[in-house]
Amino acid sequence: MKIVGLMSGTSYDGVDVVAAEFSTAGDTLRMRPLGHRECGYGAELRERIAAVLPPRPTTVEAVCRLDNALGAVFADAAALGVELAGGAADLVVSPGQTVFHWVDGGTVRGTLQLGAPARVAARVGVPVLSDLRSADVAAGGQGAPLVPAFDALLLAPATDDDPGGRPGGGVRAALNLGGIANLTVVAPDAPVLGYDVGPANALLDAAARRFLDRPCDVDGARAAAGRVHPGLLALLLAEPYYAAAPPKSTGKELFHAGYLDDRLAALGEPVARDDVFATLTELTARTVADACRRHRVTELVAAGGGVRNPTLWGRLSALGDGRWTLCTTNELGVPAQAREAYAFALLGWLSWHGLPGALPSVTGARRAAVLGSWTPSGPPYGVAAPRPPRRMVVLR
Repeated sequence: MKIVGLMSGTSYDGVDVVAAEFSTAGDTLRMRPLGHRECGYGAELRERIAAVLPPRPTTVEAVCRLDNALGAVFADAAALGVELAGGAADLVVSPGQTVFHWVDGGTVRGTLQLGAPARVAARVGVPVLSDLRSADVAAGGQGAPLVPAFDALLLAPATDDDPGGRPGGGVRAALNLGGIANLTVVAPDAPVLGYDVGPANALLDAAARRFLDRPCDVDGARAAAGRVHPGLLALLLAEPYYAAAPPKSTGKELFHAGYLDDRLAALGEPVARDDVFATLTELTARTVADACRRHRVTELVAAGGGVRNPTLWGRLSALGDGRWTLCTTNELGVPAQAREAYAFALLGWLSWHGLPGALPSVTGARRAAVLGSWTPSGPPYGVAAPRPPRRMVVLR
């Protein structure tokens, strides 16, 4: 079965596109990556996304226009994914762009992703799975993170029918360094654990836009040139979210540019620009390292845009020295920049077969939910269409 997976994360810099072929052998699911691409957003679209994100006010009109603009971009990305699949795919997973994740007192009340899946289905002519988070939220879960279902399978120990899997023993963890850092912990004889640790690139990117008029601190250059400001770091680490127990999830509804401005103002003293970047980089590394120590991680496998930041990567390596090994998902055959898109392709495979994709041990849901809503491109699941009716009668 060939599936196209799309992903646009909290950094909202573009769409990751993948194609993968799935097959089964006993209780082992085999995924063959068929290729991946990155489709960047233009500056105008990035500004339109930023304009509807909290804490900015917006209008229903702006949301509707953005929904359809994103749908057109996702449709192009899906068409590219079909090309990667060899010209034919069975389905597309298009989770959309998250613009709001409604958290009230630690409970997720709702979530909203934009991306007009009907436009995607119309473009590629195959069923499209979207709105993947809502089913878990309806079951009492956080609706995030969803990637741990992928991580749990990827990091599972080898079995007799697939000796090429990971060797057993130790506590393995998968780390994603996107806008938000999230961690999946796979320990022997324990339920899979996963949650959002805190900001990875979210505050760094906000600082880059504020101080550099750029989307990011390329290669962590400004952070490398600065020094950690102890007072600012202490103020940032005092954020109550870090002390909250999982399950938990967060996003740019908390860690946004205004949040950074408030912390800098509360500090009451000027901080050199490069020191801001160094301190935010240390914040990400420190919160991730604290989580890894808490769960006694022995192997950390990382992915996401943050792995391309040598300053952040260096701090993670230093903090984990002697505690855990550190590598990227490239070493497991999954491109680090496309891991989440491949994960959503897997969730599409699970939903197509009526299998749950959210893990209650991760999201806190009352039950494991089958994820997503289907937008058909014609008769679902290969059912032949009946002859179109010419009239209707009402039975009494």
